[in-house]
Amino acid sequence: MSDAPVISVRGEAVLEVEPEIARLSVHVQSQESDRRRALDALVDRNERCLELIRSYGDAIERLETGGLSITPLLKYKRRDGDVRAYQGTVWIKPVVRDFAVLGELVTRLGDLERTYVHGPDWDLRRDSDVYARAARQAAQEAVARARSYAGALGARLTGLVELSDEGLGRDAGGPVPVRLAAAYGTAESGGEPEPIDLEPALQTVRAAVEARFTATAPDLDA
Repeated sequence: MSDAPVISVRGEAVLEVEPEIARLSVHVQSQESDRRRALDALVDRNERCLELIRSYGDAIERLETGGLSITPLLKYKRRDGDVRAYQGTVWIKPVVRDFAVLGELVTRLGDLERTYVHGPDWDLRRDSDVYARAARQAAQEAVARARSYAGALGARLTGLVELSDEGLGRDAGGPVPVRLAAAYGTAESGGEPEPIDLEPALQTVRAAVEARFTATAPDLDA
């Protein structure tokens, strides 16, 4: 077993970058006394919502339906009773890549009948090169720190024993997401709503590594 001195260090990198995408949660609802009418109304409102989102073309990176439900609402909550209404809900999850249209899209969605908008949730793509950049900077920090320690002892690094990744972390800062709810019924104004001003929240990416290096014998008499 080698008796060469070993220097153990931790390297860390913290990057603050602009978000790459914005996620929205859109809930479209209907409520009618008849199950079929509730379903028909939900289908119609869902299609209008999807048409609006799709009209933004390439500005939308992804569009998914998260789920659909038709729920009977009872007259009495604590015991079985007659159904007073049926409530339908569709959950739509658009991902927006072009922030220039985001404020307009959010307000237009919020202006639709019985439509609820939650967001935006700012994010990075899973394959973003920011993560790799943070990991490289953390490793470089570990090397620089080990060299600094070795230099302080009059030694120099000779090899790498081990490098372990502590993983990547995310901290999303910025304002609380906007929540908009459309009124029950048709909007009184015939014009388009004014776009809301949305400022992208910086994304904080953290990476950390632990490393062990061998070094020459220190010059403790220097």
